Amino acid sequence: MNENSNKIKLKIITHEKVVYEADIDELYVQSTDGRLGILPNHIPIVCALDIGVTKVVINKEPTCITTMAGVLQFSENEATILTDIAELGSDIDLARANAAKERAQARLAAKNDKDDILRAQFALAKAIARISAKEKHI
Repeated sequence: MNENSNKIKLKIITHEKVVYEADIDELYVQSTDGRLGILPNHIPIVCALDIGVTKVVINKEPTCITTMAGVLQFSENEATILTDIAELGSDIDLARANAAKERAQARLAAKNDKDDILRAQFALAKAIARISAKEKHI
């Protein structure tokens, strides 16, 4: 158990590395059922994550991280997020994310086959998450 009951020990992990690790005050994630907030001493929870922005707060200062689906496990003030892709908002190239968003929107407007539409929707969701994390709009 995390010794400091006023903090949450958070790790965000991809297949390649630990993207983020810190003792935090608040955690907000985009679950498949909607936005979820977790404070210290929250009840244990395991939930599926959607593509979106994970916001962590330390001393009232937010940090935004994209999490491209995955799972959150929280118990005894320890939170672990396992995800395929996670990026710190500060590391995101905004011009590249906006270009990806425009390409995805153009592909959706073309109304191609169902598979291309699904890929375009996925690309659009990822681009929007990146833009939101970079601009801290959540």
